[in-house]
Amino acid sequence: MAHTVNIVNAFVDGGEGGNPAGVVLDADTLSREDKLRIARLVGLSETAFVSRSQVAGVKLEFFTPSRQIAHCGHATIATFSLLAQHGMVSGPESSKETIDGVRRILLRGQQAFMEQLAPEYIDEAGFAAGVSGARILASLGLAPRDVAAPPCVVGTGNRFVLVHVRSAAMLAALAPRQEEIAAVSSAMGAIGYYVFATTDGEFAATTRMFAPHYGIDEEAATGMAAGPLACYLVDRAGAKRSTLLIRQGAYMSPPMPSRITVELQMNAGRITGLFAGGEARVASTVTVM
Repeated sequence: MAHTVNIVNAFVDGGEGGNPAGVVLDADTLSREDKLRIARLVGLSETAFVSRSQVAGVKLEFFTPSRQIAHCGHATIATFSLLAQHGMVSGPESSKETIDGVRRILLRGQQAFMEQLAPEYIDEAGFAAGVSGARILASLGLAPRDVAAPPCVVGTGNRFVLVHVRSAAMLAALAPRQEEIAAVSSAMGAIGYYVFATTDGEFAATTRMFAPHYGIDEEAATGMAAGPLACYLVDRAGAKRSTLLIRQGAYMSPPMPSRITVELQMNAGRITGLFAGGEARVASTVTVM
């Protein structure tokens, strides 16, 4: 049976760049094995599958070419942008049912924003056996002098290893050892590494994302990682804003510069949740059997 897969670039900046995700709008009859097979055939970092939900606007399931994951930021933004264009969602708010609960979605014109949870931090004392800050840095070709703070793990729904390098030049020159990054990510229950440098301009930080444990050597935009990073920047790096712009993908080959907006929800100086989002653009459609 043929299935149409929409290729949608999420977190575009001025209509350009962004991270492509596959979106299948009619997934009610597909098995888990079908979805994994289609994701492998599409070959993108993630493909989203939309089906009916009894508890939310839609049910969303996310597959990389190698496995299912709980959440995917850019595929969520891609999906709700496409649903809005097809008239399948309307109004200022919707929601998605995922394998670990329901999350709110805000719709604002051409932009969609997904809800994430309050941050949870794990520092080196809480790392898994065999994992250390030094091992994380070595897996990127870095030394302790190259970072502004020790690596940590932050989650707002998915976990990510955050590494704060001292400059954009260091970020561009990283030498990732993908097998080692995959091993560390697996041990920590993390999607991958989100490596970043802070900036003084429009963007609070510029980033690179490595997730070989999920079959993704490098990704152009990762909304589920931008949320934890925004929390880190406010909680631990002195950022004073509640809305932060994150740049990603600028150092890929070819460059795929992406723009992710994170809006933090604060109560008495603490982050209680957030919405991360941006714009998406339909690039093409493909048919898979």
